Amino acid sequence: MAIYFKSNEPQKLLTEFKKAISEGKISTWSIDKDGDFTHTPEQWRNHAWLRPKIEIGQLTFHILKPKGTNISSMDYAVYHGRFIESMLHHCDTLFT
Repeated sequence: MAIYFKSNEPQKLLTEFKKAISEGKISTWSIDKDGDFTHTPEQWRNHAWLRPKIEIGQLTFHILKPKGTNISSMDYAVYHGRFIESMLHHCDTLFT
């Protein structure tokens, strides 16, 4: 499963989401050195990562698991659901 945000400006969508994180408007997500996002609350931190991919007409996120482990269905649900929630709350005008 992946998360797809349809957008005429997928790079701008990604940039604005990163900006909201760097400005402290979003405190529940962080970006690592590879540009992947992880959920920052202690119980979820580093259980998975969401890797962005800019495509024509959309911004896609694929989930990555930690090396040597699997992602539980709860982690999978939390990462997808809370990431979509954050995008809707902070960047809703940049995608459909």
